Amino acid sequence: MAATEAADTQLMLGVGLIEKDTNGEVLWVWCYPSTTATLRNLLLRKCCLTDENKLLHPFVFGQYRRTWFYITTVEVPDSSILKKVTHFSIVLTAKDFNPEKYAAFTRILCRMYLKHGSPVKMMESYIAVLTKGICQSEENGSFLSKDFDARKAYLAGSIKDIVSQFGMETVILHTALMLKKRIVVYHPKIEAVQEFTRTLPALVWHRQDWTILHSYVHLDADELEALQMCPGYIAGFVDLDVSNRSDLYDVFVNLADSEITIAPLAKEAMTMGKLHKEIGQLIVQSAEDPEKSDSQVIQDISLKTKEIFTNLAPFSEVSDDGEKRVLNYEALKQRRFPPATENFLYHLAAAEQMLKI
Repeated sequence: MAATEAADTQLMLGVGLIEKDTNGEVLWVWCYPSTTATLRNLLLRKCCLTDENKLLHPFVFGQYRRTWFYITTVEVPDSSILKKVTHFSIVLTAKDFNPEKYAAFTRILCRMYLKHGSPVKMMESYIAVLTKGICQSEENGSFLSKDFDARKAYLAGSIKDIVSQFGMETVILHTALMLKKRIVVYHPKIEAVQEFTRTLPALVWHRQDWTILHSYVHLDADELEALQMCPGYIAGFVDLDVSNRSDLYDVFVNLADSEITIAPLAKEAMTMGKLHKEIGQLIVQSAEDPEKSDSQVIQDISLKTKEIFTNLAPFSEVSDDGEKRVLNYEALKQRRFPPATENFLYHLAAAEQMLKI
């Protein structure tokens, strides 16, 4: 038991504090342990205090080079001990995706800072969670790391909402994820982008891979370079200029206008046929069933996905070195599937690294 708790607690990487003072200046005030200048600049950019439009985003999260960041921002009430500060953000960096867990913990840290006006108490709580997975305080609330299961975080979004917005077109998203393509999502509101993008990996539940999620990206050279190192991803943007960056996506989702566009270079791999129609109908039927929960819809899609892999199995064989299964393309061609199905299975084998080199 202690070992699992220790494994869970070692997920946090650092805590930081950003303040906006009465002169309107935004400063990185404190962090524990140290951080790099690159990461500090990134977090200042993500924290809404540096934003020109003055909109307050209570909580944002994202990923940069395998480090997750979670930022809670609050306005300082007049009654607070912090006299020269108008707003501040608490930043947590971690190895795992769990927005609910880190939102709860950063809220407690915010209350502590409002009360004491010094990072000392925050550091004590951070170390307590890091070493024991728990911090308790009468007035600021208690936090228990193991209350927040990773699987719960994976299931927190709503597949049903996505299907009610996009209907049969949801199959484009499913296909893009199956083929490990690059999906870019745009909406002017960061909350909408985050809610939508965090849910998408559930369409390929068999992988349970949320490392493909980059829910808050700026059109900044360093961030784009990091993003383009990933073979397939889901990237969220609040800047419409991203729509002109066709080098960044295979599928572009304009969430504000409910439009999905397939980039010209991705059209061949993403050709839709009878199989896709079947998958699309299954997704829509399942999602529209009022009796079914989101997790049941995910299960239905997952079963259909397993069926697709079962279809692929007869055309795979053990590679010459005996290491893994590879696609026997001749056997696949002889089966005479409809062209779109054969094309999809071939590209799926490529995505699963089943092609002979």
